[in-house]
Amino acid sequence: MKAKKKYIYIGLLVIFIIMQFFQIDKTLPESLPENDFFAVTNADGPMADMLKSACYDCHSNETSFPWYSNIAPVSWWLNGHITNGRKHLNLSEWATLNDKDKVDALEEMQEEVELKHMPVFVYTFTHPEARLSEDDRVALVTWLGGVAAGPIIDPQ
Repeated sequence: MKAKKKYIYIGLLVIFIIMQFFQIDKTLPESLPENDFFAVTNADGPMADMLKSACYDCHSNETSFPWYSNIAPVSWWLNGHITNGRKHLNLSEWATLNDKDKVDALEEMQEEVELKHMPVFVYTFTHPEARLSEDDRVALVTWLGGVAAGPIIDPQ
């Protein structure tokens, strides 16, 4: 029985080692600075810092890959989150959205932050700087609402 367990452990180790040969693509997509959310909204210091730390790794082309993004299968899972995040909302391509899509995105951002769906717990677990206090959430939701209603976007 002990020999059987030994072979199982060796087999699992071999599979883990083979998985390391299948790394994710960490090439960041090209983006124009003038299309970025900050360039369009003129976010102030605290809001920009909050959005940068809580949103930009998954929702922009400015992903900073942590050390564990080199270890499969965690890297595959992480890549899936980033790909899905960019597909859903890419703040690096903000200026390419039409006004209606911008308003819709801002309203969804408000809702996700308010309901504590974003930033996701797993991300804040490994990135404590991305954790939002209740005051941070209220300030961010209010600010996003102001951007949606402001002169930058005309929802007509």
